[in-house]
This record gives sequence, structure tokens and C-alpha cells, in this order.
Amino acid sequence: MGDLKGFLKVTRQKTQYRPVCERVQDFKPVFKLYSQAQTQEQASRCMDCATSFCHWACPIGNYIPEWNDFVFHGNWKEANVLLEAANNLPEITGRVCPAVCESACVLGLNDDAVTIRENELAITEFGFKNGLIRPNTINKRTGKQVAVVGSGPAGLSCAAQLNRAGHNVVVFERDKKPGGILRYGIPDFKLEKHIIDRRVDIWKKEGIIFKTGTDVGVNYPAKKLLAEFDAACLAGGARVPRDLKIEGRDLSGIYFAMDYLAQANKRLAGEKITADKIIDAQGKKIVVIGGGDTGADCVGTAHRQNAACVVQIEVMPQPLECRSKDFPWPSHPLLLKTSSSHEEGGKRYWAVLTKRFVGKKGIVNKLSCVKVEFEQNSNKVCPVMREVPASEFEIEADMVIIAVGFLHPEHRGLVAKLEVALDERGNVETGADYMTSVSKVFCAGDMRRGQSLVVWAVGEGRRAAYNIDKYLMGESNLPLM
Repeated sequence: MGDLKGFLKVTRQKTQYRPVCERVQDFKPVFKLYSQAQTQEQASRCMDCATSFCHWACPIGNYIPEWNDFVFHGNWKEANVLLEAANNLPEITGRVCPAVCESACVLGLNDDAVTIRENELAITEFGFKNGLIRPNTINKRTGKQVAVVGSGPAGLSCAAQLNRAGHNVVVFERDKKPGGILRYGIPDFKLEKHIIDRRVDIWKKEGIIFKTGTDVGVNYPAKKLLAEFDAACLAGGARVPRDLKIEGRDLSGIYFAMDYLAQANKRLAGEKITADKIIDAQGKKIVVIGGGDTGADCVGTAHRQNAACVVQIEVMPQPLECRSKDFPWPSHPLLLKTSSSHEEGGKRYWAVLTKRFVGKKGIVNKLSCVKVEFEQNSNKVCPVMREVPASEFEIEADMVIIAVGFLHPEHRGLVAKLEVALDERGNVETGADYMTSVSKVFCAGDMRRGQSLVVWAVGEGRRAAYNIDKYLMGESNLPLM
């Protein structure tokens, strides 16, 4: 490492955010990028720790110590080469990844971890700004035709790797533009959509064909897919939401989180939504059910739509603020996370169970809730939830957003038409080689492993590409991670 004592001289610099009063007025990024000097200074904190647990914790095996060292010495070109070698979407993970690598940082044992995510983002943005990231020439084509169905992070990464191997790749996407959850799920204040377009434009110039507005299995026959391509990868995500099937669920004014977020992104992009379909928080009392990242995205979106007030409730107890013995280093700890959206206002309540929705004239106007607690049983398995006696209370609501996770991929259309086998959770089942029960059909991402992180989807897409290339050619020079 360039400065063996850098971690003793420099403290971790927190992410710089725009003032709350300013950022809630628009959907522009909430954070500010580090300067080159700041990034180099922060990179100096990366230690010569011999065993890089950050690399071990990263689902895509990023070469973190190496590119931090390059940045510290001002070798931005080399840093970009290493970053791009392991990650097809560093400009995305640098913005939205929870940075599980930082939880495993050796420096984190007795100090604040290295700013790995911010450094990653600074490297890739330097690369784009200075022309280091540009289309590569594919000198030799194999003649093999590969279809990738779904253009989320798994599908895009898989397509990029297969194209790099020389195959002719077509990406099918049922929405108007590629990106999947990146475009239609994550709000612009966390990920502006021109960031996606910038990378997709590079891949188009490299030869990848994108066919949008094409729902394979619905308006594009599944049999045609099998007939025209030598291999196919299903990467459609896990879009079926988990519901709350309780009394009053049929009332108007109750929406799924992804329906709300997707529409907000479409409206911001200028897509027309008919008046009777608009989901808007303006002037309303909003209750978000679910305490995860998706729920937080809904909170931030509601703030920007000028909601009267926002309340977020979660059935699980409030996590600890510091690592406990239940989450020893280098495991990723379950800690209290206060996002930029939470800092903008609203209230959060933990250990709250929604019992029923209450309405007036067919429209929801409040939630009937009860406090819960969790007890460890004698068998030391999952804690048992029980309602706290006499703890019932109500929360007023003009609009409710359900953000309690997802069940599995959609089975209608492609999955049903191909008749691929499903596992006990309803996800597409594959072997270790990512191939489904149908010959030459592979699967990757949330569609295969269930709802997860963007960085896991990138890794899934890369591993699927390796196995598809090996299936087509007998061997593969693509990295397995």
C-alpha cells in the first residue's frame, strides 16, 4: 500500500448530502460526489491488511485494496481497469449498494471502515468524465445467438459478459426502456436514469441489441425464443409483491410499493398517466408499511410529492445501532439504518402489526394496529411474535403503501409457457450451472435466488454468463465472478 499509516492519519469522511430543505424540492441526487483529492485521501485509509475481507464479503469479488492503492497514487486508469474487470455496473453499485464489503473491512474492527462505496463511485465517474470508459471492439464473433430476457442488473451484466465473449446477444424487455428495477423501482434522487442510459448506449455500440416493449411469453412466443436462439437466460426479477391479506384490504387508497415507485419514475420521465390511475401523495397523510429500503424509497418519494405527513411502520423490533455479539465481524450486521429519506422528516415506529384497514365510503382513512414483542422459545429457533395486551392504537391515513417484500417471479407468461421447474418458494429452479429444467434455458438474479441486492444480481448475471458460454463453447474464458 502507498501509505502504510494512512488509516492513522485520516478519518473517515461521511457522505456529503445536499441540505434537506433544498433536496426535498426535487428528484435530483441527494448526495455530492467526492473530489479527486478527497477520494485519494480516503483511499489512503485502506490498510495493508494481508487478508482482504472486503474482497471476501463482496458478492462480485471487487479488487478493493488494489484499486484503492491505484487511486491513492493517482493511477485512475488502472483503477478503472480493475473496477470494470469485476463489476459491469460500478456506477450503479456505487450509488445504491449497502456496501456489505465495508462491514468486513479490517479497519472496522476498531475504527470506521474505509469509504469503499464512495471510492468506487469516484473511480467510475472519473472514468466516464475522462473517456476511460468507452465501447470495446469485439474482434471475433462466435456466431452463437443468445437471448437475455429482462434488463435489470442481472440481465444487463449477463448480456455484457456474453457479448464480451463474442456471442450475438439480444436483450428483451417488456417496458419501454431497459433497466428493470434500476429504472422503474429506484427513485431518481438515488439513481438518475441518464446514468443507466449512458452505460446502455456503450453496450449498444458494442453490439448488444435491445428489444423493448417485448413481453416474451405474451407478445413474443416462448417457442420462438427456443427456436431462434442457441441459449437463453431468464432474468426477469422477482416482481410478485407480498400482500397483507387482512380486513379492509379491498379499500381504495392502498397500493403496492413498486406500483407507486414505478409510476413516480415514469411521471418524472414524462410518461403520461391517465388521471384515474395517478398515485400521488400530495397533501395526504401517508403510511408506509415495511421498514426496508423499498419502504424508505417510498418515504423519500412522498416527501417530494408534498405529503402532509409520512409515517413508516415495521413489524420487527428496532435494530441495534452498534454491532452486537449476534453479528460478529466480518459478518454483515443487522443495524438501525437511517437513510437520507428518513432524515427528511416523517416518523418511524417499530414492532407494530397492522390488524386491519378502516375506511369511509370505500376509501381507507386509518389503520388499526397493535404493538408486538418477540420472545425466544426454548428450542432456540426463530423468536415467536405475540401481541402486547391492551396496546391497540390507530394511525390516520389517506394513502397506504405496502412495502413488505416480494414472493417470487411472475409465473404467467414466459415461466408458464416454458414450463421450467420451480423451487418450494416459487423461484425458478436451476442446477449449479444455472441451467433450468429446460435444456439451453438458464436463469439468474432474483428470479432464481429470490429478492436480493443489486450487487448480488450483478454477480448472478456474471456467473450465468460464464456457464452459458461454457455450454455453448465447451469452455469459457469469462471470469466466474
